[in-house]
Amino acid sequence: MLLPAPGRSVSLSPPVTNQCAAKLLPPAPAGAAGSRRGSPPFRCSALRVRLFVLPELLGLPMDRGAMLTAALLCCWSCTVCVVTAIRRTDLFPFGDLNGDLILPEGDDETSRALTLPRPFYFFDSPFSQLYVATNGIVSAQDLPMEKQYVDDGLPTDFPVVAPFLADIDTSGGRGNIYYRLTETPSVLNRFAQEVHRGFPDAKFTPTHAVVATWENVAAYEEQARATGATNKVNTFQTVIGYDETDSYVLFLYPEDGLNFFGTRPKESYNVEIEFPARVGFSRGEVSFFIISKTDGPFYSVAQDENSVKRLSQVGNTGVPGVWLFHTGKRFSFQEIIPASIGGLLAVPPTAGYGLYLDTTTPEYEFDDYNFEPESQEEVDAAGSPDSPNTRSEDSDRQLSYNREDVPLTLEPVERQYAPPGFPLTVPEGRTQRVEEQQPQVVDVYPPLRNPPPSGGHVVSVDEEDVDFDTGVIQYTTENKETCARFQQQCSQNAFCSDYATGFCCHCRPGFYGNGRHCLPDGAPQRVSGKVSGTVTVGSTPVELNNIDLHAYIVVGDGRAYTAISEVPEPVGWAMMSVSPVGELFGWLFALELPNSQAGFKITGAEFSRHAEVVFSPGNQRLSITQTGRGLDEHNHLSVDTVINGNVPFVPPGAEVTMKPFKETYQYYPSVATSSSVREFSVGLPEKASESYTFHLKQNITYRDCRHGNQAATPETLQINMERVFVMYVKEERILRYAITNKISPVGDSSEVELLNPCYAGNHDCDTTAQCIPLEGQAFRCQCATGYRGDGQNCYDIDECAEGLSSCGDYSQCLNLPGTHRCQCQSGFELGYESRTCVDIDECMSSPCHISAICVNAQASFQCQCLPGFYGDGFNCSPQADRLRSQCEQHRDSLQSGGQPSVGAYIPQCDSDGQYRPRQCHGSTGHCWCVDSRGQEKPETRTPPGTAPLACDSLDKPERPKTQCERHRDRIQTSSPDGFPLAGAYVPQCDENGQYRQLQCHSSTGYCWCVDSLGEERPGTRTPPGTPPTDCDKPERPKTHCEHHRDSVQTSSDGFPPPGAYIPQCDQNGLYLPEQCHGSTGHCWCVNSSGQERAGTRTGPGSPRVDCRTDQPERPKTPCEHHKERVQASGSREYPVAGAYVPQCDADGQYIPLQCHSSTGYCWCVNEDGQERAGTRTPPGAQPRDCVKPVAPKTPCEEQRDRAQASIQERYPVAGVFVPRCDAQGQFVPQQCHGSTGHCWCVDSSGQERAGTRTAPGASPVDCRKPAPTNRAESVCERWRASLIEHYGGNPDPQQYLPQCEPDGEFSPVQCYGESTYCWCVDQEGREVDGTRSHDAVKPACLPSVAPPIVRPITRPDVTPPAKTAVTLLYAQGQKIGALPLNGSRLDAERSKTLLTLHGSIVVGIAYDCKENKVYWTDLSARTINRASMASGAEPETLINTNLVSPEGLALDAKRRLMFWVDSNTDVIESASLDGSRRRTLFDSDLVNPRAIVVVSSTGSLYWTDWNREAPKIETSTVDGQGRRVVVSDGVGLPNALTYDLSSGQICWGDAGTKRLECISPNGSGRRVINSDLNYPFSMVYHSNHFYFSDWRRDGVIAVDKVSSKFTDEYLPEQRSHLYGITIATTHCLPGSL
Repeated sequence: MLLPAPGRSVSLSPPVTNQCAAKLLPPAPAGAAGSRRGSPPFRCSALRVRLFVLPELLGLPMDRGAMLTAALLCCWSCTVCVVTAIRRTDLFPFGDLNGDLILPEGDDETSRALTLPRPFYFFDSPFSQLYVATNGIVSAQDLPMEKQYVDDGLPTDFPVVAPFLADIDTSGGRGNIYYRLTETPSVLNRFAQEVHRGFPDAKFTPTHAVVATWENVAAYEEQARATGATNKVNTFQTVIGYDETDSYVLFLYPEDGLNFFGTRPKESYNVEIEFPARVGFSRGEVSFFIISKTDGPFYSVAQDENSVKRLSQVGNTGVPGVWLFHTGKRFSFQEIIPASIGGLLAVPPTAGYGLYLDTTTPEYEFDDYNFEPESQEEVDAAGSPDSPNTRSEDSDRQLSYNREDVPLTLEPVERQYAPPGFPLTVPEGRTQRVEEQQPQVVDVYPPLRNPPPSGGHVVSVDEEDVDFDTGVIQYTTENKETCARFQQQCSQNAFCSDYATGFCCHCRPGFYGNGRHCLPDGAPQRVSGKVSGTVTVGSTPVELNNIDLHAYIVVGDGRAYTAISEVPEPVGWAMMSVSPVGELFGWLFALELPNSQAGFKITGAEFSRHAEVVFSPGNQRLSITQTGRGLDEHNHLSVDTVINGNVPFVPPGAEVTMKPFKETYQYYPSVATSSSVREFSVGLPEKASESYTFHLKQNITYRDCRHGNQAATPETLQINMERVFVMYVKEERILRYAITNKISPVGDSSEVELLNPCYAGNHDCDTTAQCIPLEGQAFRCQCATGYRGDGQNCYDIDECAEGLSSCGDYSQCLNLPGTHRCQCQSGFELGYESRTCVDIDECMSSPCHISAICVNAQASFQCQCLPGFYGDGFNCSPQADRLRSQCEQHRDSLQSGGQPSVGAYIPQCDSDGQYRPRQCHGSTGHCWCVDSRGQEKPETRTPPGTAPLACDSLDKPERPKTQCERHRDRIQTSSPDGFPLAGAYVPQCDENGQYRQLQCHSSTGYCWCVDSLGEERPGTRTPPGTPPTDCDKPERPKTHCEHHRDSVQTSSDGFPPPGAYIPQCDQNGLYLPEQCHGSTGHCWCVNSSGQERAGTRTGPGSPRVDCRTDQPERPKTPCEHHKERVQASGSREYPVAGAYVPQCDADGQYIPLQCHSSTGYCWCVNEDGQERAGTRTPPGAQPRDCVKPVAPKTPCEEQRDRAQASIQERYPVAGVFVPRCDAQGQFVPQQCHGSTGHCWCVDSSGQERAGTRTAPGASPVDCRKPAPTNRAESVCERWRASLIEHYGGNPDPQQYLPQCEPDGEFSPVQCYGESTYCWCVDQEGREVDGTRSHDAVKPACLPSVAPPIVRPITRPDVTPPAKTAVTLLYAQGQKIGALPLNGSRLDAERSKTLLTLHGSIVVGIAYDCKENKVYWTDLSARTINRASMASGAEPETLINTNLVSPEGLALDAKRRLMFWVDSNTDVIESASLDGSRRRTLFDSDLVNPRAIVVVSSTGSLYWTDWNREAPKIETSTVDGQGRRVVVSDGVGLPNALTYDLSSGQICWGDAGTKRLECISPNGSGRRVINSDLNYPFSMVYHSNHFYFSDWRRDGVIAVDKVSSKFTDEYLPEQRSHLYGITIATTHCLPGSL
């Protein structure tokens, strides 16, 4: 028999039967080749494998070693391997029913880019897109033409994943190519199982996968050969899975899937040649020396015909046809790593780097290699059917790769770890050099339901197959994790269960969690931790340096409150939008609806959450990492948070409103993920709120246990966050999030919530109780584990006091809310199983001197110097040169100058310098016994005149000191004479060294009760002179008064903070009827709940009210109600620190002067407590005389106060101009903008004087001088001033402002802000075509005159709209646009500009159907204008005086009147259509008027006022009579207003509530048309449709009144805000006259 030379490979034959290699084949027929002496040859039918130098490794002769090794490996392989290729049904699901996209038919097609949600790492490079191509590849970049790569080998010039790179053609319906990007849990779970099968040590959980399938695709064939087509088609699949750091790729080739193995080149010139397909990976070209490129790394699996043929017959995963590769990593990854199961791939292919190597392609020898044993003994040694054996743990396990009789389940029932490969043992004296086998992951599928078909594909080994008692194969489970060894990893409220592959922890009944951490059912939970990181607001980075985070969750209804303290103000406002910080706790402890579970049941207390938030607009990015650190000593969850990145700027004082939302969580093994888009708005008083969104992506990783039959977690669950409240308290620098959370299966949970209050969260159970749903609406309240009561009121059970604890010897029980904790006494520690306390062997840490020995004792230890040394054991010195001992040093230190201090205790030392056993004080006469260190022994002190103890005869062994004694001794060592420092508290210990229950402070006279650890029992402290508490009496629960009192006494010494009010309680814990403030001297009466009885407060020295009388209390006043609400707003019904508390007089009325005790601001109020405008004074300033009547405000004061009304403290909003007024309330002649630095002169009405504005840094104009010229403000100057005001006084660098010359004319060169985006304009500011430039060199523009290519146009003129019955007219800044209606549809194709008005800001717009004229208000020019809609008509100014901010405009064609509002002067005026007969209709009780409409048929006028404090819609007659409010409830920012003639209702669009509503003029019939608007500004009604301009979309939106749905949208090419909108018709409509 020929054997290979050392180092050569032995090839085992391919599978030819369904028998295993461990079984002997029947004897070969006589004369058969290879038979020898009649001995039957045997053949391994497992996967092909090469064996290298195994005979030498075993130390056996070459021939016997080769046979034995082959037999053993074959036998081992047969217990775990599969011998047939996968089938098509085993591929990952594909096709259009699975959401796949289909690649178009063709010879060289490439898919559209698949944009990946997160980068995919290929080798070590990230890619964000993938392309699927016809020719059997997936690429990370768009592909070149196929002729550049299809006939070439690897490497390619571009990144390639190539399951079958060949010239494929799907034209004419020859096959389909499917592809998709998926996050489906079943796909990701299966992919993760494949990776763990091939790479058992991989820590990989895929977040995304790309599945590409080529089904029945054909090779390209020339037309000339079409008649001889082979009809051979191939089917194969690749799956790319990746997470944040790693990527893996599967190639799958089903049985009979490959029928052609190469393709002919297109330009073969009639030469019969065929190129085999290439299979592998190529990184593509990489940069080299900056300007050069070279081939990147690549990896070839197959590139010749034989190796391609074998792709479906072998594999590297233990399953033929399944190939797995590790293809990328975030950091340094240059070589593809193939999977290798069970050592079947002895030589993994290596990667090339621009070179072809012999080892690049894996080879599998398929030539049968038959060999025969030398003797029957050799056969027996390998195992025979007759040899006795022991069945292995897995010997009866039959594995199949989804055969026909095992339905294709995308998720195995259970994942288990198979035992390591069996080590080979060798005869004694031989050397063993077998590589260690790693455990492999095996997915155990359901048992076979049907018998295998004929020619079955499952390989099994019967008990008779292998002899496991031969000493050749061994198996051990000593490394298996069991409860006996690892039970300490379970919670003390859990039990441990052993399973076949390991152990799992399970929470006991009454507790919930993941077994490693368990919390009591129903009890509220607390979270604490630190927040750190760097958050950038705008361009300002702010450090968060380990600031505190606390959260409180009411589990019974899913409310989660989070507070972050010490948040700096700039980032505090901005981080109101970062609610995901607090959402984690909502998910962990959400209210569970049926068939769902909150996060803590899955993660326990140890997890890691990674979230990325991307804000829009602005594209700010923020990362949040939150790490669960476990449960602390108080059983609170500990979570650390790290926040880094950018957040949008939020103005101080703004309110952030988060919309409720639903979010779907997807669950995978050990990870939960979600992705959602949220909306929130930022609003300021008197300003429209701005809407934002952010995109949240997150994953939460945790440790789960898959050994046991754990309840399966659903693939998806839905979190419903119904209420999200955020706020930043500037005075306290606290950021708060409050969220109500419910978790349920994906879908509508409203029906479930209607069934029972437990699911709706509106039950009345105590916060420490569970709501148990019963039938229908019934429910039962059950106190949480660790609490007792009726469910409506629950009290904590003190397990320690009631003997219910699980604490053992040498441990102390500490009561906690809902549970308790066992704490080992000093000198003890928790044992291995975390249940009992065992002695600490201090000697293990070698605490003694090197010349001493350590003797361990229970809870203590002793150091003794070795013979020949002296000392205390911690310091030992040789006897020959003995230094002074501790006793001698102690003694000598007290003998100053040879004489002791008068009255001092002098220790007595023996001849060896050691303390004498008995010590006596020479002055006091006291004597006592001491130990070797001079420490007094307990109970040995005797007073003078009594016989001292014989300390030498005390043979009782010295017990270790107790905690109390060590506590006492620590304090007594502070003085050299052995007495404590004066005034220090010295604990008192009993004869056993335990704390005496009653402790007293000898200096202060206070006494209190303590527990066994010396901790004070709350509510037992008594002041000097009062009887001490009976400490033997069991504790009763604290009353409300005692809780209140003790919460004030929070300092470490038990004394309250100076000046704080301390409630007085009687012996039963109830409030004393009379309460007095110890610092202020005020006294008052209280009721049983401690609330002050109105009218009973007396000042210091005043006669007190008799609080014992039962006089009926008068009803509380509004001031007292107000005060009571504030005082109950904090925790335990005390006021929140820093909150304003109103002050009431003895009669309960508001005191006229109110002051904020925290900020120092004071102001006057009226009898209703409302602040009187203009009376607020800052801290340190003289308060106003609130009795003196207030003079009416001047225009300057009104304008100033409106600007300062943005936040409570009246600080102005950043960027808003605040006018300055003199002592008489008049405008100061010179005004300056605090943000921009511009200054200008104003007249007596506050209007800017033209030509006086100066830039920051320039010398301001002397405003006392008369104006240099009397010229009117130019168009350029008016436009510039209006835009500055429009931008809030502080335009951004990228915003456009007209540049004006000193004489007011337009500068010839105009630019956007500070950019190089510039153009030329003519004298009227109109852009000169073709002059725009982005270059650093500005365009050359002619000064003073327009370039000759432009014809000067002196006035704008009208371009009539297309002829149509109905046209929408809309205002868009500097133009009026015309949008025809085709029925009810917006005819965008025929839209045009009606009128261009350079330098204008057109806001209000109206139409006169009688004269075919359009009217508009100009915010920039401060005018009202009109123009005929005839061709070439020019604008006409009607009104140009006493207008500041004209906005809404309405026209009464019947009465020939127009009406408008001015939002600056807060007036409503009217005039004839020619501008005459102007009059003011209303100038009071208006704050922010905007829209106005007139109904000619009824003579009614309607307008909106979006006053943020009291928004409303009002009406009157056209002559100003009968003014009244139509609607004010439920109104936010009513911008848009119109009248529905068909129903007779007034309708409005609200930018605050986002609703379109209608109501009858009498206030009845209110209804919501649509509740999902964006930001409506103006609206008109026509033909059952509403048309409104929208600032979020910058377009016109149509809503159908009947269906309430959006029906159409028009977005102008030039994107900017649209303002007013109206209807123009060819004839007057009914009702308009």
